[in-house]
Amino acid sequence: MPAKKMSEASFAKNTVALVSLLAGATVWGLIWYPYRALEGMAVSAALGATLTYFVAFLLGFPLFRRQLAGFRPSWMLVLIALVAGGCNLGYVLATVHGEVMRVLLMFYLAPLWTVLLARLLLQEKVSLPGTAVIALSLAGAVVMLWQPQLGMPLPAKWAEWLGLAAGFLFALANVLIRKAQDLSIEIKSMAVFAGVVTVGLCVLPFESSPVVLPPLAGWLLVGVIGLVLLATNLFVQYGLTHTPANRAVVIFLFELVVAALASWWLAGEAMTPKEWIGGAMIVAASLFSGKLEAREPAPA
Repeated sequence: MPAKKMSEASFAKNTVALVSLLAGATVWGLIWYPYRALEGMAVSAALGATLTYFVAFLLGFPLFRRQLAGFRPSWMLVLIALVAGGCNLGYVLATVHGEVMRVLLMFYLAPLWTVLLARLLLQEKVSLPGTAVIALSLAGAVVMLWQPQLGMPLPAKWAEWLGLAAGFLFALANVLIRKAQDLSIEIKSMAVFAGVVTVGLCVLPFESSPVVLPPLAGWLLVGVIGLVLLATNLFVQYGLTHTPANRAVVIFLFELVVAALASWWLAGEAMTPKEWIGGAMIVAASLFSGKLEAREPAPA
């Protein structure tokens, strides 16, 4: 193939990958809003997440039937499913019941947990830049959460604690997925969908309000969200496959821009200057962590 055609093909592939990641970041910056719409129909966030991920799971079967043929479950896949399921369900619950940007910034403390978990589970040494990521993440959290009346820089609401826990589970899921190199992307994706459904079914009996099934309009919204979740997963997987890790981290931070505008426009939420400063430090740590990934040697 001539060099010019190869260059054009590479440019097209990179462009599609960029658009795919931007689409994924946009969806995740907006996904809280349809779940809030479902809650306005008396459908709890836990039930809404369970139903929508079940739809994504069902739609994934015909698409991934070739990859699922002859598949045998393993304990590692079960662990990935439960951890990623808890992460996604926690993300939905936290963004529905909390202030979107504060929850997302708690979630984006994930680089802190990734460095620590990679040391514990993958025996990766914590380098000086890794220590800087930890310090910058913690400093950003302290600035953002500091409340003199409480005396401790802690999340103020349970939704923020849930966002923090979801970020930890997100980091743990990423480390486990890196560890399970023998599993295909399609199988891991189906495991995530199944994990959200499983964790959601375990949470539903403990909800204070009775379970209310969606009305007709709600079922239509559930179907649309499920389809969007499946499509977003495919977009993101394609984008990650054709984009360097450090560039992907920067693109994913577009989610914060979308969430900031959407929460201000759709929910009337706003952040204080102190929260913006702390949030900027957490975002900087996320960018720094992407540079660290770029320096790691590729696995054999």
